Amino acid sequence: MAKVAEYIKQIEIDSLWNGRKHILWNLRKDVNILSGVNGVGKSTILNSMAKVLSRKSQPGAYQNGDFRGVRLTFEPADSTMAFFDIVSSFDGALVSDNVIGKLADGRVRSELDWRLYELQRRYLNFQVNLGNRMIALLSSSDPQAKEAAMDVSKTKTRFQDILDSLFKDTAKKIDRLSNELSFIQYGEHLTPYQLSSGEKQLLVILLTVLLEEEKPYVLLMDEPEISLHVEWQQKLVDNIRMLNPHAQIILTTHSPAVIMNGWLDAVTDVADIVVDDGTETV
Repeated sequence: MAKVAEYIKQIEIDSLWNGRKHILWNLRKDVNILSGVNGVGKSTILNSMAKVLSRKSQPGAYQNGDFRGVRLTFEPADSTMAFFDIVSSFDGALVSDNVIGKLADGRVRSELDWRLYELQRRYLNFQVNLGNRMIALLSSSDPQAKEAAMDVSKTKTRFQDILDSLFKDTAKKIDRLSNELSFIQYGEHLTPYQLSSGEKQLLVILLTVLLEEEKPYVLLMDEPEISLHVEWQQKLVDNIRMLNPHAQIILTTHSPAVIMNGWLDAVTDVADIVVDDGTETV
């Protein structure tokens, strides 16, 4: 049986940039922020981690724990896989008309819209499962059942509270009576596709984290600050950790705002994890 890791302890890459650099990065359990100028390999390192994680459960994908010169060390050490999510800041147009034609909502036109479409389907299942758990608890004879039922829904309520707080300047509130994800603004209902690019990006991040259901996850994010208001950037890491305190956050960024709420110690420059000629740079 596969044993799920709590977090990634280390990543090692034998040959980044056509063999010119060796990477060794020791990771924190909570938050890891990779910085550096454009072109030094931040996204490449993140993508290498994603490729390894996506192949970890495929038989034959590894030889001695190695996939194409990229090695991950899990904690606990005998773990064989890790749950993970990837959030990209890219929001290009969908290139496949076949994909667009299959969607129920004709307003799904961008990569962010497509990601929201997929997340909404998972959100509906999340809602159903949450409701079933609450019904089971409230139907039991346990005197503590009501309190337990409230505890089951606390993360969802926290998610709604966070969104309402972040969207308050535009008078948008999440519709708490709907099983589907929708918003109310001045009495009118809005779908997620009607939000601004920044609002969609923020919604994708927070909804992804909500659906992790507070389980140990590796959350990979490549420049998540793009399109986000500075105030949202400042609160991003804290909001993620409020929704899932067991997530290991690994992100790349160019924004000082992301680290302003006490995460300076979590920042690593790419230059500090490069090993040259067998000598580790400390």
